[in-house]
Amino acid sequence: MLQSQLFPKTRKEPPKEAESINHKLLVRAGFIDQLMAGSWTLLPLGWRVVNKINQVIREEMNAIGGQEVLMPLLHPKNIWNETGRWDKAKEVMYQFKDSRGREYALSFTHEEIVMDLLRKNIKSYTDLPVAVYHFSTKFRNEARARSGILRGREFLMKDLYSAHTTEKDFWKYYGEVRDAYSKIFTRLGFDFRITEAGGGVFTDNNTHEFQVLAEGGEDTIFCCKKCDWGVNQEIFDEKKAEKCPECGGEIIKAKAIEVGNIFPFGTWYSERMHVYYSDKDGGKKPVFFGSYGIGCTRVMGAWVEVSHDERGIVWNKAMSPFDAHLIELPGAKDAKSVYETLKKEGIEVLWDDRDVPAGEKFADADLIGIAVRLVVSEKTQDKVEWKGRSEEKSQLIELTEAVKKLT
Repeated sequence: MLQSQLFPKTRKEPPKEAESINHKLLVRAGFIDQLMAGSWTLLPLGWRVVNKINQVIREEMNAIGGQEVLMPLLHPKNIWNETGRWDKAKEVMYQFKDSRGREYALSFTHEEIVMDLLRKNIKSYTDLPVAVYHFSTKFRNEARARSGILRGREFLMKDLYSAHTTEKDFWKYYGEVRDAYSKIFTRLGFDFRITEAGGGVFTDNNTHEFQVLAEGGEDTIFCCKKCDWGVNQEIFDEKKAEKCPECGGEIIKAKAIEVGNIFPFGTWYSERMHVYYSDKDGGKKPVFFGSYGIGCTRVMGAWVEVSHDERGIVWNKAMSPFDAHLIELPGAKDAKSVYETLKKEGIEVLWDDRDVPAGEKFADADLIGIAVRLVVSEKTQDKVEWKGRSEEKSQLIELTEAVKKLT
């Protein structure tokens, strides 16, 4: 990709209304654009990052037997009435009537839709278990959309839903999803904790959240210094706050950003929506059901909150919009040849071919934050100057070595 053709250009100043770091940097660097409060356009750089995130998620969902689908965003009132959530979730749902007076909602989640799919297609115990997931837009009527892309009224999310014949099989899969989520956030490079939490408008059961430790986070969690125990502030019992209930270790309080959650529903949804299967003896049984979510766009915002410096964003290899940022300076021997060589090797490159001062090129490179910067100039001759975005020093290396390191 030629930087001279990249849309849009970077900005020198953040939006006046921006308070959070991700809002300031993602807008300045040209990753996102705000249409209105809580509604964002993913620009070319932002879409590349989210696709990188989604691919990591997709690989781990497929590894535990998830099958990818795509479900509607427009839902009829009657399906939400089956569980009573048309009224129970009214505060967060966008509800409206069409020109014929029929009532609909925009999806804020898809439990009822999956239940409808299951009852149409599940008959026997031989049809279970089933796990389906999709990447889809969600709409939630946030009272105060804030924190940049972290809390929106419209956002991209991955939902996985699973149905099982027994509670034992459900909890086995719940553990597999928990492990898969841990792999996802480890691969993406986060320092995170798994905490117990309430179920909100989703369930009366306690759930589990995946929380990224971040000074700018709006959630407060309590976790143990020694073991994996953790809860969010909502269910933290201050009366028992002295020691960890699991190992007796010290409990610490921390700010965090929720990037994922998993919900155990048992048979609550299947009983209300009549989703049954026939067991080996011909008996009629309700399916055990769970739901598991990751906020894809939220993950991008969370990374920027925890990985930046005074110059801009610091992407890692897993999420970087390009593998390398090629900076061409005056006197460079053949920048185009370097660019073509990298592309031929399957390396995704942003080539700064613009006719602007070197200082502007370096400032934009730091702001955008691509994981690796390669400089070609009169000084480098047949070599390239390699510098990781998170590193202080650069090194002069052969192009073949740079290709090897990037692949």
